[in-house]
Amino acid sequence: MQKYVALLILVIPGIIAGLGIKWMRDAVFGVLVPQLHFIWVQFLLGFIFFVFGVIFIGGYILHREKKNKRAQEHFMKKNNVKKLINHNRFISFFL
Repeated sequence: MQKYVALLILVIPGIIAGLGIKWMRDAVFGVLVPQLHFIWVQFLLGFIFFVFGVIFIGGYILHREKKNKRAQEHFMKKNNVKKLINHNRFISFFL
């Protein structure tokens, strides 16, 4: 049962990403979805859907890899966020 739920959690963002690709393609070729009144809104929503789907699936895969200790060392370290914050402070000091 748990595997079916996990599969469903991955399939829904995959379908949303596919819908986003379709809407972007239709906007480029000038085919308007009836519910949306402007081509640019259709392209923007398609882009947002696509990015959301890819980020969700990528984050899920990274989470599973970290959990099974198969991810790269860079992703396994807990203090990467602190290093990034300190690095950004250092850079912003010189700007």
